[in-house]
Amino acid sequence: MHSCRNKGRQSMSFPQLFTHILIDRTLFAIQRPDYDDTPNPEFLNPSWMASIPDDQPLSEITMPGTHNTMALFGGVYAECQTWSLASQLRAGVRYLDIRVRHVKGNLTIHHGVSYQRAHFGHVLEGVADFLREYPSETVLMRVKEEFSETYDIYGAVVDYIHRHAHWDLLWHSRLVPTMAEARGKLIILQDFHGPDLGMRYSSMDIADDWKVPTLLHVEEKWQSVYEHLEAAPLGNKAQIFLTYSSGAGVFAYPRAVAQRLNAQLYNYLRSKTDLNQRLGIICMDFPAAPMIQMIINFQLTEEVKRQAFYPGPSKATLENTIFSLRKMMRYLNLD
Repeated sequence: MHSCRNKGRQSMSFPQLFTHILIDRTLFAIQRPDYDDTPNPEFLNPSWMASIPDDQPLSEITMPGTHNTMALFGGVYAECQTWSLASQLRAGVRYLDIRVRHVKGNLTIHHGVSYQRAHFGHVLEGVADFLREYPSETVLMRVKEEFSETYDIYGAVVDYIHRHAHWDLLWHSRLVPTMAEARGKLIILQDFHGPDLGMRYSSMDIADDWKVPTLLHVEEKWQSVYEHLEAAPLGNKAQIFLTYSSGAGVFAYPRAVAQRLNAQLYNYLRSKTDLNQRLGIICMDFPAAPMIQMIINFQLTEEVKRQAFYPGPSKATLENTIFSLRKMMRYLNLD
């Protein structure tokens, strides 16, 4: 009997084995209010900026972001997200952290040595498509060179913009725009040398203490996050605050840090929900839809908040439900 079982395992084809591993991995995925490493957000919020007054400067808006936005592959030390770019944007994420490797004019997406099966053109096309569908929104995008040291990516970035988006999609100023000026625009947060394409990444007030050597150091990381979030409401209102809650180290991979730190962040935000404070951009690994919604709610009116917390079957929710059902039908060969 034992030998028959072994024989069955040996005869399993590689595609069957790969599918088996993927199914097992999905079974162990977690979807909590603060942390989500499942393939799809629990619910969507694609046009939340529509309710923000036109005269509101972006520096006074609290918004969710993702660290290493495109890092979906490469194993536990490289993976920082499980949602696609389109899903992140539709879930409400408005700050993207994009890392490009530059080789002979090509810009591939990397997290360290791990190639993320995409290039910068895919990101630009995804953002352009999203803003075309939801012109009330804006997207802020840090662009940084990764796993190459040319220090000369400006020309390649401009070339990709012309080929995969369009020049007028960009906000062409170092100044912080109002919501009216930002709607429908991609705001490049330029973390590389060259003439201005948009705002400078270094112009923001940033807390990015990403080194977490072991899980015993998570509390130190949280203290850094806490202090910067506490400073944001009293800080310069003309300056964007950016707080990274993400972290990693040799003995603390991103998923493990996020499972612990996201819970602390969620409890912190929940304790502040009645204060309507400016917290700036909160940039996360594996955020969950309820956490994103809580961050979004910091600048919404009480009426809009009530609708957000007790929503009816919104178009976004229905779209997500239909999308999930279709995926299931394809999986079961019913579609």
